Amino acid sequence: MEAWRTLCSLFWNERFWLPEGFTWKHLENTDNGIYHPQVQDLIWYPIPLAVVLLVLRLLFERYIAAPIAVHLGVKEKVIVQVPHNPILENEFKRNKNPSDKQLQAIVKQTDWTRRRVERWFRLRRNLGRPSDIVKFSENSWRFCFYLSAFVYGITILWDKPWFWETRNCWMGYPDQHVTDDVFWYYMLELAFYWSLSASQFADIKRKDFWEMFLHHIVTIFLMSMSWSNNYVRIGTLVLAVHDAADFWLEAAKMAKYAGRQKLCDFLFGGFALVWLITRLIIFPTRIIRSCVFESAVIMGWYPSIQLFIAALVALQLLHFYWSYLISRVIYNSLALGKEDFREPSHKTKLKLT
Repeated sequence: MEAWRTLCSLFWNERFWLPEGFTWKHLENTDNGIYHPQVQDLIWYPIPLAVVLLVLRLLFERYIAAPIAVHLGVKEKVIVQVPHNPILENEFKRNKNPSDKQLQAIVKQTDWTRRRVERWFRLRRNLGRPSDIVKFSENSWRFCFYLSAFVYGITILWDKPWFWETRNCWMGYPDQHVTDDVFWYYMLELAFYWSLSASQFADIKRKDFWEMFLHHIVTIFLMSMSWSNNYVRIGTLVLAVHDAADFWLEAAKMAKYAGRQKLCDFLFGGFALVWLITRLIIFPTRIIRSCVFESAVIMGWYPSIQLFIAALVALQLLHFYWSYLISRVIYNSLALGKEDFREPSHKTKLKLT
């Protein structure tokens, strides 16, 4: 027990986490009417809420999104019978996309023609692919959450002084009261990212699976750290900036699956524009700049703020990577006439199938 207390004392070292002259006692809640975020909040609220969100998602996709998809004419998956062949099944388990050399060896083992073997592998791969209704349902859930979170976030932040002037994110630290609306905004967003991290392993596999997983982990780390240190004000701006573009793309994908190509193009154009403004302009020039310069002037330069900035920069690097993917989709659509982005990643969701 003594070893555990020593370890906790080392981890929560005030010289690392807090500006000079502050201790954890400054973040304790008293009867002065100011609520400071508490570390235990990160356990008692987001984790149970994440479970609730997963259950709600299951019910929403099955009883609301799927019927809507059928009503809009989204195509159900057509089941094609694949001839059973033990040799090909064993090869499929090892490699779902055999090379030319491997195909030649398989042809010799089965006495099938090469074309028949290639067709078998193509049909076998299609068996494991989800239907457009399943994809539409996943997109619908994320669309509803991102849109609701963005509208709620803008509504509660509109009259907050730090929404318009980022210096106010740091002024008066650490006695910055967390109101109930901001508290639940943070807890629900954190719960959603926990639920995404868990469900990602069961959802439709994205081509940038690990990049998205890293994004979720970095986001959870940033939110947890900002809550523990009461960087909540700058954290709310990060959330609002990220939610602004996501629902546009989810809506574009839903329109694509429903066969509304013109609506899809319009929504995707809106997504690209909002992405450019929020992720490549506002995020680095207002949020990261505020953390680097304004916080240093007001609170000084200390280890945890440097770690926080490093995580924000990591997030920005992911934004640059996904911006490259967006530019590829736009180029392929305009120059080459390819418009299919039905199987993109979760955050940019833009890789071509």
